[in-house]
Amino acid sequence: MATCWGFTLFLCMLLIACGGLSLASEEAETRNSQRDTGTASSSNTTGEGGHGVGPITTLPIVTWKWHHISTQYLVALWILVAWLCKLIIESNHHVTNVIPESALLICFGFVLGGMIWGADKVQTFTLTPTVFFYFLLPQVILDAGYHMPNKLFFTNLGAILVYAVIGTCWNAASLGLSLWGCHMGGLMADLDISLLQYLLFGSLMAAVDPVAVIAVFEQVHVNDVLFIIVFGESLLNDGVTVVLFNVFDGFVSLGGSQIDAAEIVKGIVSFFVVAFGGSLVGIAFGILISLLTRFTKNIQIIEPGFIFVMGYLSYLTAEMLSLSAILSTVFCGVLCQKYVRANMHEHSVQTVKYAMKVFANGSETIIFVFLGISAIDKIIWVWNTGFILLTVFFVFVYRFIGVFFLTWILNRYRLVPLEFIDQVIMSYGGLRGAVAYGLAVMLDENKIKEKNLMVCTTLIVVYCTVIWQGITMKPLVTWLKVKRAEVNELTLLEKMTNKMFNHTLVAIEDISGQIGHNYLRSKWKSFEEKWISWILMKPSARKKQDEVFNVFHQLNLKDAMEYVAEGERRGSLEFIRKESVAIDFRKKFESEYSEDMPDMRANMSNGHRATSTTREHIPSVSVEMHEHTMKAMTEAEAVNAHHLLDQHLYKSRKQHRHGFSRSDFIINKDEKEVQEIFKRTMKNRMESAKMGGSPKTIVKHTKKEHQRKVKRKRGNEFTTKSKELIISL
Repeated sequence: MATCWGFTLFLCMLLIACGGLSLASEEAETRNSQRDTGTASSSNTTGEGGHGVGPITTLPIVTWKWHHISTQYLVALWILVAWLCKLIIESNHHVTNVIPESALLICFGFVLGGMIWGADKVQTFTLTPTVFFYFLLPQVILDAGYHMPNKLFFTNLGAILVYAVIGTCWNAASLGLSLWGCHMGGLMADLDISLLQYLLFGSLMAAVDPVAVIAVFEQVHVNDVLFIIVFGESLLNDGVTVVLFNVFDGFVSLGGSQIDAAEIVKGIVSFFVVAFGGSLVGIAFGILISLLTRFTKNIQIIEPGFIFVMGYLSYLTAEMLSLSAILSTVFCGVLCQKYVRANMHEHSVQTVKYAMKVFANGSETIIFVFLGISAIDKIIWVWNTGFILLTVFFVFVYRFIGVFFLTWILNRYRLVPLEFIDQVIMSYGGLRGAVAYGLAVMLDENKIKEKNLMVCTTLIVVYCTVIWQGITMKPLVTWLKVKRAEVNELTLLEKMTNKMFNHTLVAIEDISGQIGHNYLRSKWKSFEEKWISWILMKPSARKKQDEVFNVFHQLNLKDAMEYVAEGERRGSLEFIRKESVAIDFRKKFESEYSEDMPDMRANMSNGHRATSTTREHIPSVSVEMHEHTMKAMTEAEAVNAHHLLDQHLYKSRKQHRHGFSRSDFIINKDEKEVQEIFKRTMKNRMESAKMGGSPKTIVKHTKKEHQRKVKRKRGNEFTTKSKELIISL
């Protein structure tokens, strides 16, 4: 703990020193340029190794080139400082159980910002809109879209759109009009803010920040439906908020006198064009990534790069076309999860998963730290008690009114209505964050004279929601006894039962002639399997999507694990590694089952080794990769069986060979492991089917028992021959 604090303080002092050095160097250059303007041309004619240092008279051994790497060095240092702050926070679990991580990171930002202000007397580092919207936010949004639970999201898409579109418009309009009414009523001081500027401020304050929602709600672990509604609303309403902000910003630029009915219609049309256009851009890039990953079989190392690069390009393309970049990235990530993930190799899937989490978590940490640092700046702090307190009050109250009113309408059509407690948590979970702050900083000072007051008020609302509501969210959920998320994996029987009910509901809707969401989902699934999957997915990936194949794979794996457990209980597992077992198996069953199992015959023609062609027909049974499919067993049985397979049956697949190639990801692929499990399992199944009963248990006799049996057999033979000899005599 003390070491972490020491590192943090050391790096903070180093950042302050670097900032001071940069400022001192700029002042020195300014004084030199004012003293002698003629030296500018001579200073630019230095050698290539000098980097603008000046003419040299002798060869220097070491030179100071701070300006050459100052920006890159400061970026790397700030990332390191932010992660050290996170390291300190995560080492104190008794604190994070009470105070959310996001609130603690903001408090760390207060401390770092105070240190910088004390050293430079000016806030050198702030969270700029360019850095936030173009470098930090895309990674968080892409991660959210890629790991989105698609079925849960699209099942509740109607409610999410209602809250995201209608709820956001309600929050923006009610806040702007209420503040304007209070201003006209004299509850504020003399402020130079018009009605359109109040509506512009209301639009940026209507954004429920997805970064803050993820940071708080993941620690609370509310139920899946409640989480997906709040999280989906925060994702989609960010795009809606940006569209509203751009519309009202355009109205402010035009001026109230030039706004007529035609301009209002254009604003409404622009709202839908920007929102749906951004979504279409994201879908187009998702389709493009799916097509590219169909042809990466020979160079799988570049598969993760397509997702990161093309996902970022979807954000930039939508921004270039003045469309919703957030919605574009969300739907690109959703499409990548469905099709691109199936096309990629399993190692690429793991690489994308962990790399995306690293980028998103790092961006989230930096955002919260800089939200705290940006507050330590007396330039932006313009105080107006009436404006600030009324904004905080209206944001809180209108969020509750909007959620309860919209939920009352939705519950009339929902099969499972949202309860009163869920509505309270949804209303209380309307956290504001860096999106609102970034939009506030983007305001034009020339058009809005009270920009600093709006920025100051936005920061106070962000701190109130993230810190205060974040701290009280967990006790409120516990006090109201909100249903928590269930982490239990469904058994195979439960999955089959759910599938049966889904088909039953589709049949009922079809017979009654009512087209419901079950009927539409069934039609979309048929269309997807018939057309879209054939275009966007590899043949091997389509095979893995087969439900019958997956069920057989799970049963096969379970039988193999039970077989090994039984063999371990009876004796050693050494007997299944002998080649004589495979030879005896082939001699005994090849002629009888050669027509039914041509793949197995081809595989066993060369002993244990299988060709690359027939290898694809054998399902992979690596327990480390498919451990989650065995949750139907109890936890203790699963752990024991996994240990037996890992220690006795085959070597782990995650042993990497060292190589010098940059494109080949070489892994030990011991194909004997698959052959052994496949042969033992098929033998067990065939004996069970042939005998019409339960599979025979395999008994392994020890060497001593075998010797006793041989001696007993020889003794019996000797006794029999003796009796025959006596009888003959």
